[in-house]
Amino acid sequence: MQPEIIAKYFTLTEQQQQQFDALGALYTEWNAKINVVSRKDIDELYVRHVLHSLAIAKVCSFDSGAKVCDIGCGGGFPTIPLAILFPEVQFTAVDSIGKKITVVREVASALGLANVTPINARIEAVKGEFDYVVSRAVTDLKTLKGWALPKLRSGQCGTLPNGMLILKGGDLAEEIGEARLRCDIHRIGDWFEEEFFETKQVIYSRK
Repeated sequence: MQPEIIAKYFTLTEQQQQQFDALGALYTEWNAKINVVSRKDIDELYVRHVLHSLAIAKVCSFDSGAKVCDIGCGGGFPTIPLAILFPEVQFTAVDSIGKKITVVREVASALGLANVTPINARIEAVKGEFDYVVSRAVTDLKTLKGWALPKLRSGQCGTLPNGMLILKGGDLAEEIGEARLRCDIHRIGDWFEEEFFETKQVIYSRK
């Protein structure tokens, strides 16, 4: 576990550093009960899950009071790391699998994150509108676009206009074409030097 890697790329308060430090033990404990992170990845939690999630913050910094929805949040990525980094932003973590939402709820509670609302439901059943939708390794861009667009409201509550910020890997040309998605592609390897990020990207598409 290498929690200090977060401070390599982000300026943190003492409380934020303590919260990031605590993630390793919390996810190791929960992973023993519910397999939310692949067994081979748990030792690489801070690079492959925490820092990867925070790549979104390199593309867009959210304003205080912004509302962000994580579609298919799994065990809490990217919601939990982003909620630590942006304590004044409201995060709604949505997943259809109840045991994963249990992990998100318990981890957020243990960290004292009052800005995380976990919801066990399909995204279509979630009420309300959001400024940004984030997602990581959930589905193809065409499907994700169909889920996200009805949930997004127009405006700008961060350094970019409201829209989708999606963590993806590999060659996305065909997938972007099928989705008819007008987007910007940001290479995570431009910010983070670890080899894991060489083929990873953040896809941004405005509302």
